[in-house]
Amino acid sequence: MGLDLGLEKAGFRARVAVECDRFAAETIRCNRPEITVLQRRIEDVSTEEILEAAGLEPGEAALVTGGPSCQAFSTAGQRGSISDPRGILFQEFLRVVREARPRFFVMENVKGVLSAAIKHRPLIQRGPGHPQLDEEEQLGSALIQILRALRKTGYFIVFDLLNSADFGVPQTRERVLFIGSRDGEPIWTPSPTHSSDGANGLARWVTLRQALAGLHEKKHEYCQLPPSKKKWIEMVPPGGNWRDLPLHLQQEALGAAFVSWGGRSGFCRRLAWDRPSPALTTRPDSKATMLAHPEELRPLSVEEYARIQQFPESWILSGGIPQKYKQLGNAVPVGLGAAVGFLLRAVMRKRKRVRLKRNGMIICADSSRIQRLAARPQTVLNPQRMRGNKTLSAAREWMSGQRRPELLRLVTLVRPKAE
Repeated sequence: MGLDLGLEKAGFRARVAVECDRFAAETIRCNRPEITVLQRRIEDVSTEEILEAAGLEPGEAALVTGGPSCQAFSTAGQRGSISDPRGILFQEFLRVVREARPRFFVMENVKGVLSAAIKHRPLIQRGPGHPQLDEEEQLGSALIQILRALRKTGYFIVFDLLNSADFGVPQTRERVLFIGSRDGEPIWTPSPTHSSDGANGLARWVTLRQALAGLHEKKHEYCQLPPSKKKWIEMVPPGGNWRDLPLHLQQEALGAAFVSWGGRSGFCRRLAWDRPSPALTTRPDSKATMLAHPEELRPLSVEEYARIQQFPESWILSGGIPQKYKQLGNAVPVGLGAAVGFLLRAVMRKRKRVRLKRNGMIICADSSRIQRLAARPQTVLNPQRMRGNKTLSAAREWMSGQRRPELLRLVTLVRPKAE
């Protein structure tokens, strides 16, 4: 409900929610009893049933929103991409859009959706001595499939990667937003209100200290760290991680992950007071996704999670502590939802509603981003030291044969003239 709470601030009101997680569904019922909750998998819910529950006919809804399960694209944990059943849920979301025909839609996902492959090939099976990647194994092939499906909706669509901290959220949580207009109205992505250094007249990012002010006297719920984790966190300063441990202890703290490469910043991580929080995870007590309090020997509490995600103080979360962490960790920050909501309301308030010929047009709000995505290598290899064939020329030859996905022909690179 983070995205929904943000949209509420802009004047939208949710009528129906499809939610299969029983704890999340109960949270919605506790806090918004006026919303009809269809507690089933979206694959098992027809668009007709959703519209009936909302009291609407096709074409009458102002907005349909969704966050298709993002674990398949996330860089935290195993990436299954579109071959993972969770990776095809965007098709179910677009099915509802095509059949309900709302004026606008908003679909959000994790940053990893920009680089994911449809099929995952393990790193140890890439490089010289292995078959070349097929098109579905190349980086960006999942985005190609998503863009193709989006074009078939006939909506004018704008997308980009947004940092929640740029919209007053005390968290550097990056999300990819796809915003669609049925009638080709002049939508865009919201403009930042904050920046890391306060340049160009923008406010500075909200820090963790500012976000958690006033919570110290409240009772907190959190998972207790076992002694095996406490001993490492105790040696890490605010804003640090495993790299701040003595060299002779780093391998012991990381275990097998010590000899891997990349993606280890979450190990033994302690937050800093003078910066926004990193992206909240669903397991702040986990070895690889630790989010320890800047001073205390514990992970962030449920109450601190809720404050960082900007949920109301009165918000009731159902389930035990792990389920509460999961709901908050999966949510879109309220501030980001509000930025999108106010942008759409501004478009809706225009006196003259012009239908433009933009059907099926997709634009990346940052044109340089899509060019960078199209120009990147189509896979990554293990570091040279970890390859069977350590010859650089062999690696270059193997990489040179990879085909490049056709991103540029799916995305319009020039922003249409303002009406």
